[in-house]
Amino acid sequence: MLDARRTDMVLLLVAIVWGSSYLAAKTATVALPVLVVLFARYAISALACGLLVAGRRPTGAEARIGALLGVTQAAVLVLETYGVAHTSAANAGLIISLTIVLTPMLDRAGGRGPLPPAFFVAAGVCVLAVGLLMSGTGLRAPRSGDLLMLAAAVVRAGHVALLGRLTARHPVRPLQLTAVQTAVGTVLFLPPALAEADALAGSGAVTWARLAYLALFCSVFAFLAQTWAVRRTSASRASLLLGTEPIWAVAVGIGLGGERFTALAGLGAALLVAGTYWGQAVERAHRTTEPPNVREDGCPSTTPTAA
Repeated sequence: MLDARRTDMVLLLVAIVWGSSYLAAKTATVALPVLVVLFARYAISALACGLLVAGRRPTGAEARIGALLGVTQAAVLVLETYGVAHTSAANAGLIISLTIVLTPMLDRAGGRGPLPPAFFVAAGVCVLAVGLLMSGTGLRAPRSGDLLMLAAAVVRAGHVALLGRLTARHPVRPLQLTAVQTAVGTVLFLPPALAEADALAGSGAVTWARLAYLALFCSVFAFLAQTWAVRRTSASRASLLLGTEPIWAVAVGIGLGGERFTALAGLGAALLVAGTYWGQAVERAHRTTEPPNVREDGCPSTTPTAA
């Protein structure tokens, strides 16, 4: 019982850390350009992963898969970080949770039958919820940040589906794969970061602390903790706990960021959380009644924020 509670606490901590990443990224982009924030996040993560994998080099398959996934992951983080810079952290955390219902639509490999109608009803609830979130105080054009987060959810779902297909064909070690992805991201964001090198070098301690938190806690720690915990509990329980990420994003955005919801946006938030949980439950039940298949990322159907 004690071990089970410890595992639950680790998973809940991962969800809290991921939920807080949106406010951390938003505040970091106030001090630095988005691409510089991404370079610093990737570079710090790559250094940490390099230390952890010292002496255990990636295989050829891990290097090839990691390079491809590093590009798609970088695309996700560009959209996410630009998105959260132009919307609230709470909205960002809620909208990105659409990945949970979008991924099963894109990942139809493994001979599974068509998704049940209930799943698409849940997805419809999520679409309505996003519309309410974007409307804010009433009918108006959605903010650019909300649209970018919506695009990030679509691209992230594609990234997770691609990850599942590639890792199903080749055995890979999670840490080595992550090390390659962070190295690729560092290289991709190095050129634009060089143009703003003075701004990064002149950043204060608070900004560096936010960057380190994004890299070491929201990326490296969260990934390793998730990998450790999901092997010690059921997929359903892990999915339930990790699925609280958008709830923590709202709590951190409102509690620490001073953000506020209108009644309409609050209804949208409640519907989105309910819709994603419902869709997740329907997809999980559907998956367990079909021939077994490798899950999208070897973990419950909750998408990581991290590099």
